[in-house]
Amino acid sequence: MALPHAIPEAIAKATGMPFTPAKQRTVSGGCINQSYLLADAERSFFVKLNDAKRLPMFEAEAAGLQEILASHTVRAPRPLCHGTADDQAFLVMEYLNLRAHGDAAALGLQLAAMHRPPQAYFGGPRDNTLGSTPQPNTQTAEWITFLRERRIGYQLRLAAQNGYGGKLQTQGEKLLAKLDQFFSDYQPQASLVHGDLWGGNHAYLPDGTPVIFDPAVYYGDRETDLAMTELFGGFAPAFYAAYQEAWPLDAGYAERKTLYNLYHILNH
Repeated sequence: MALPHAIPEAIAKATGMPFTPAKQRTVSGGCINQSYLLADAERSFFVKLNDAKRLPMFEAEAAGLQEILASHTVRAPRPLCHGTADDQAFLVMEYLNLRAHGDAAALGLQLAAMHRPPQAYFGGPRDNTLGSTPQPNTQTAEWITFLRERRIGYQLRLAAQNGYGGKLQTQGEKLLAKLDQFFSDYQPQASLVHGDLWGGNHAYLPDGTPVIFDPAVYYGDRETDLAMTELFGGFAPAFYAAYQEAWPLDAGYAERKTLYNLYHILNH
């Protein structure tokens, strides 16, 4: 499939240099987008495509990547430009040569550093998506309210709309009514979180430098990121050891991680 001519033109405009791609090939880019490597003799770019109506999803992803980069902690791909062309939305970012293994301890230290600065509220400056599911990030002063209304409760409402009622809703309502019990001795701060940090959303450069990508950024309890790393097989042991050394987790995390991962399980 030939990419719209508007994409190389957008790259040229964003970089201030002419760009005529000599190479184009499909690459892995997640479950919901078509992804391509686009390159000339000197430069390579990673391009995501989806329906034109998905442009807000790409706009929010680019903003999330910029926020991670602005933290000067963990490496993330630099977004270049986004827009629509031929009824398709596109997002262009730098192409990184990634591999599965690298300095997992550095990732633990850098993620702790990203989490460390306190934010002014829970939520975010914009709504975004978790995969293709809308993720509301309305600013909220209290974490339990945000978790109840914008995360677990929101997923339960979506489930009901999709025909999943009965026991799921009954037990879900009981859980929402008792959320306070998970926080009797723990008051989380609002931290910049990746939001969807499963194993497939991190990798390493050839020199071992960690990279995180495909974010669903918001300000929340840092434990949500750690919980997500454990959901689909977990990260390397050195990652957890380094994070704990940099900023030890509260003892209640062992129980809360299942609560936090419920949001992602309901989404799936």
